[in-house]
Order: sequence, then C-alpha cells, then structure tokens
Amino acid sequence: MEVYGGLQFERFTEEDVDILTPVMKSAFDEDTQRHLNKPTGGPDGYDNGDFLRKYALNPASQAYKISKDDKPIGAVIVWIRENNVNFLGNIFIDPKLQDKGLGLIIWKFIESKYPDAVKWYTDTPGFSRRNHNFYINKCGFKVVKIKNPRDKYNGTSLVIG
Repeated sequence: MEVYGGLQFERFTEEDVDILTPVMKSAFDEDTQRHLNKPTGGPDGYDNGDFLRKYALNPASQAYKISKDDKPIGAVIVWIRENNVNFLGNIFIDPKLQDKGLGLIIWKFIESKYPDAVKWYTDTPGFSRRNHNFYINKCGFKVVKIKNPRDKYNGTSLVIG
C-alpha cells in the first residue's frame, strides 16, 4: 500500500470488483443525473463489474483501489506505454466525496508514480462539464479533439496533458 495526500493506494485485485462496482455505479449515475437528467448511465459494464474486470484487471493496465481512512472510495486505471505517452483510462470516486480536492490528489499521485511520462491522454463524455473543469482547469489537460460534438449522449472530448 502507498499513501499519498491522505489517501491509500493499493493495486486493484479481483476482490475489489465487488467492493468498488457500487461506488463506480453511483459515481457515473450521479454524473448522468447532473448533466443528462436521466436516472442512470455509464460505460458498458459500469454497473455489474464487467468494466472493472475488463480494464482494471487487464494485465496491460495499472489500476489502484483508492481508500480514505481505510474505506474504499474509488479507483484509477492507467495505461503506461513504452514511449511514455500514457493513457488515463478512468478515475472515479464516491460522489459524496467529490468536489473536495480528492480527484486532484489522485491525479498528483499518478503523476508522481509515473514521472517519466512525456504526455497523458484521456477522454471524457462531452456532456460532463464537471469532468472538463477537472481535467482542464485542475489537472492542466487541453482539449485536442471533440468526437461527435452534436451528439449529447455519445459526444466525447479527447484531452491531453
């Protein structure tokens, strides 16, 4: 276990899927409710563990369970490439703990963990203004491409750090 900024980071394991799937579902559903006025929504498998099994347990990814005061609150998944142009696949935290600076602590942990990164890429739903604010104004990413800009539900912003 590593501690950074008052949070605990542990390598993601199969046992974490059942613990963190409800947290992931809650985080994505809250974002969907806020921005689309729909009760639920997220990427395929976000609500049944398939997303975490596919990406967090993927041997090519580096994934961490994040805890605060020994209570699991979220996860982060990154893809570290040989050329050090890396991909931030996913960050999620319990919505009750959002807007308290924890996302930035998580991002700073990732930056400190992978100091050889030349660049970071990520993408986020086009509708999620809160995510845009986080990535651009807090983490220093820049929008480099918008896919399907007129599609409220499937538009995506590709951002680079």
